[in-house]
Amino acid sequence: MAIEPGKYNFTLQRRSDHDLDLVFKDSSNAAINLTGFTVAAQVWEETRTTKYGDFTVAYTSRTNGQVKLSLTDTQTATFTPDILKYDVLLQNPAGLKEYYLEGTIFVSEGYTA
Repeated sequence: MAIEPGKYNFTLQRRSDHDLDLVFKDSSNAAINLTGFTVAAQVWEETRTTKYGDFTVAYTSRTNGQVKLSLTDTQTATFTPDILKYDVLLQNPAGLKEYYLEGTIFVSEGYTA
């Protein structure tokens, strides 16, 4: 059964590092044990013709459903549109893929170099 992804929009500054800490939970608000799961997340422009980056995924506590998604300053330097889209895909050990989160990234110009 497919789920409806959660929505989370955020702003980041171009040429900066950005982390996003996530906890995946089921419909009863219990943490999903991510043992054996694969998490992937990407950044695209709105029409999905240009990919701007892949988040690095760090599993901070698989048993408690916790991951950290990261983008580097080198990656965000290439974020030239002011609005980008991203999503987070989980693949369970049986190979089922479901999107758990999606949203808009509003890119702000960082001025200090």
